[in-house]
Amino acid sequence: MTKENVQQLKERLETAILQTDHFKSLSNQIEIRITPEGLRIELLESKNGTFFDTGGTVLNANGRELLTMLAQQLSSVPNSISIEGHTDSLPYANDAGYGNCKLSADRANAARRLMQEKGLRHDQVSQVRDYADQRLRSPKNPFDPSNRRITLIVQNLEAPPQSSPANPAKQAAQPAPAEPSPATNSAAAVHVEAASAPQTSTSRLLARLHSH
Repeated sequence: MTKENVQQLKERLETAILQTDHFKSLSNQIEIRITPEGLRIELLESKNGTFFDTGGTVLNANGRELLTMLAQQLSSVPNSISIEGHTDSLPYANDAGYGNCKLSADRANAARRLMQEKGLRHDQVSQVRDYADQRLRSPKNPFDPSNRRITLIVQNLEAPPQSSPANPAKQAAQPAPAEPSPATNSAAAVHVEAASAPQTSTSRLLARLHSH
């Protein structure tokens, strides 16, 4: 999937979600967007928890089912995938020594492990990123539950370069004939004049003999 055909993958995933009644009921918590980096799939938490129980790092039934479907769909593409964990700005209350950074990392890794179990190639996940609340989805509402999310990014591949016709390329590669330099032209002129000089002297001598 490249920048040119990523729309096809987006439509395929949206169709798979809408064709399943259970996923369809979660569609407000799933966002799929095309970005400069690639196809961005975000699983947004709600106030009561959608894919993880609130404050937890273990995927619930919704999270496991949806990520299993996504792993099966994405295993067929050659693209690398990065997985991000995000939280809102509320301090993590269950353990003072834990914190949102660790929570976002553990959730992202939980998603990675499940997706690799369910179909993603082990070399397909290029990065796991934990951002805590440093990249809020809703900066004006830092405590909004939708800031808590798992993000999958199907990274763009470069489109293969198009081959050009062989003959024009060869013609372009051949250097143009070199023009003679002014110095070369002058040397040629001097050479011609020097060669004609003896012939002129001989003609004058013959003319004198004939006149006598």
